[in-house]
Order: sequence, then C-alpha cells, then structure tokens
Amino acid sequence: HVQLVESGGGSVQAGGSLRLSCAVSGYIYGSYCMGWFRQVPGKERELVASIDSEGTTKYADHLQGRFTITRDNAENTLYLLMNSLKPEDTAMYYCAADDTYYGYCYAGEDGFGYWGQGTQVTVS
Repeated sequence: HVQLVESGGGSVQAGGSLRLSCAVSGYIYGSYCMGWFRQVPGKERELVASIDSEGTTKYADHLQGRFTITRDNAENTLYLLMNSLKPEDTAMYYCAADDTYYGYCYAGEDGFGYWGQGTQVTVS
C-alpha cells in the first residue's frame, strides 16, 4: 500500500522560506517520478515541480528560481524548498508519485496516480 505523507507547511510572512517534506512508503521509491502540486480553492491544480529517479528536475516557469525540488532516495523522502515566498504562493501543497515510466517523468501531469493528503502553506 503506497503512502505519501507531507509535512512542513505553515504560515510565513512574505519573503520568508519554508521546506516541505514528503515521506514515502510502500513501494520502490527510487523508481518513481515525483512531483509537488498546489491548489487554491476554486482554481485548477498546478504542477509546481517534478523530479525523476535520476534527479532531473522541471519547474513551472513562473516558479523557477524561487523553488527547489530534491529527493533523497535512501530516505524515501521528497522535498520542496520555497524561498522568497509571496502571498500568491498560498495554497494546499500536495506530493505525488508517478510509476508510469519507471522513474522518468514522461507522462506529464496525468501520470501522477498516487497522492498525499496535502499540507497548507499560507503567506501573508
């Protein structure tokens, strides 16, 4: 049974930083593409960043430079470091896993079939 559990969300002032974590269990973590998404009530879910099993990353264009996605395969943990936070970064952040292409993120947003429960980030 696959489980993804996010942590690290909270309230922060504009300009501050947060690091989100996602603990993964129940499968061979290293062979999955991993991603962070966010969603604001009433708006579509947005892919923030993804990282494949080899560490290749991809970011939403407007977030690159402020957000950094990393993974620790030995610890089965995914991270998202968010710097220079803005009020518009306020959202529920979700960690997700994609097992479509054995660790590669070729499937895009539609490939993510496993989800965590989310962690709220509020920037004021």
